[in-house]
Amino acid sequence: MPNHKTQVERHSLRLHVGDAVVPAILLLPPDIEHPVPAALLLHGYSSRKERMADTIGRALANRGVASLAIDLPLHGDRDAPLQRQSLLNPMALVRHWRLALAECTAALDCLAEHERYDASRLAIVGYSLGAYVGVAAAGRDKRVRAVVLAAAGDLPLGTPFERLIRTVADPLKAVRKLSGRPLLMAHGRYDRTVRPTDADRLFAAAGEPKEMRWWNTGHILPAEAIDDAAAWLAKQLLTPMIAHAPASRRA
Repeated sequence: MPNHKTQVERHSLRLHVGDAVVPAILLLPPDIEHPVPAALLLHGYSSRKERMADTIGRALANRGVASLAIDLPLHGDRDAPLQRQSLLNPMALVRHWRLALAECTAALDCLAEHERYDASRLAIVGYSLGAYVGVAAAGRDKRVRAVVLAAAGDLPLGTPFERLIRTVADPLKAVRKLSGRPLLMAHGRYDRTVRPTDADRLFAAAGEPKEMRWWNTGHILPAEAIDDAAAWLAKQLLTPMIAHAPASRRA
């Protein structure tokens, strides 16, 4: 495959969602001549949009897929350490969750309504916290054709305010709503942040087509996993939909 890394276009954007300003990074594949597929990228807790854009975003761009990475509330350029304490309040947690979902919808609108992107070939890639947000956003937005969830799982048993959180953010209910859209999960066998048992519960709840890729690592997945996920997603978006994929593959 030709190396186009120096030709990938990178643009800084700001999305306006109500009173919120959401910083974003747009990556475009080289040599765009037709509407291209695009993916919304969602980072993990305490991370930021640059981490997603510079890893999976660049890998996707080199395969002909555009991406839009956003800073989730209280992260990246929106970091507010004092406000993070509010997340100990369950009602504040609910507000931030709903805001994150609204911003995902706005980001998908941005991609779907622009002539450079193919609205019929949109995807979501989420890592850790971003995977929780991503599966919820994909579950309620039929425009999302394929989903990649890295270091993702069901809520850990004993999660504080679990009953309240599940009323607004239940990963199991969300993943069931993917309704036959391809799902890839990538997870570390030794992950102690999102444990493999939590990942197994989420994967079991999902319908076909779905695939699970296990990696010999912890919560941080290796570069090979990122490249593998980019190749999988590009295949889903650049070729006709496949009825079913293998249920699991152990790396």
